[in-house]
Amino acid sequence: MVEAGATTTGSARRQAQLWGRAAQDWAEHAEGLMSAYFTQVLEQLEVGPGVRLLDIGCGSGVAAAIAADRGAEVHGLDAVPEFVAYGRKRVPQAQFVQGEMEALPYPDDTFDVVTGFNSFQYAADPVHALVEARRVTRTGGSIMITTWGRPAHVDMAAIMRAVAALLPPAPPGAPGPFALSEDGALAALARRAGLQPRHGDSLTDAWDFPDLEMLLRCTLSAGVMTPALEVAGEARVREAITAAVAPFRREDDSYHLESEFTYLIARA
Repeated sequence: MVEAGATTTGSARRQAQLWGRAAQDWAEHAEGLMSAYFTQVLEQLEVGPGVRLLDIGCGSGVAAAIAADRGAEVHGLDAVPEFVAYGRKRVPQAQFVQGEMEALPYPDDTFDVVTGFNSFQYAADPVHALVEARRVTRTGGSIMITTWGRPAHVDMAAIMRAVAALLPPAPPGAPGPFALSEDGALAALARRAGLQPRHGDSLTDAWDFPDLEMLLRCTLSAGVMTPALEVAGEARVREAITAAVAPFRREDDSYHLESEFTYLIARA
């Protein structure tokens, strides 16, 4: 058994740096915006009493709390120690550890369901991360992968484009945020990891912000914003996001954004 945090390979160290920067804002304001999305996927997985579930890249435990409320025995793993601490407070009956998704600290065949809400794409090697997920899932159990949907159906894409313009060009062939959004991409990834795709679909999640400041606070708390903040500075990033979200402003100065997510449920 690999001790949590023992490995220095993979993605954990870098992700902890990116997402630990504004962990409080993410945990207390941003992550909860995705509750409806988490709930819909957990319903598709039929998570309930008697199900032993691992949430990989569990963040501050919002999805874990929903699964626990449905009666599941919940475990969560994340690279960010601040998120693990939030998860333990949010879901005291669950088990949370800080660790590396490419070296999971669990024995083989431990879980009935493994979830990865927008997490596997952050692995240094997503295929290996899914191989690890398969290892800790019992034969016939379910592994769920979600990522962004089609860019034209993701309002957040406007923000991503605006912030990306502040960064140096990505190296040729580097995967972007929508690398797994094309039809069949998740199924192909799953097959490379030895999984059997079972069911895939998309859903739309709506996010409402009372004002621009809360939208900025939530958006800037995401770890993917850290490189732009480091390169361009917060003032320029805030300016770019403000311009990008202008089409989503309502008459009362609140903001409404909708984003599609695509998901795949595969069999171990």
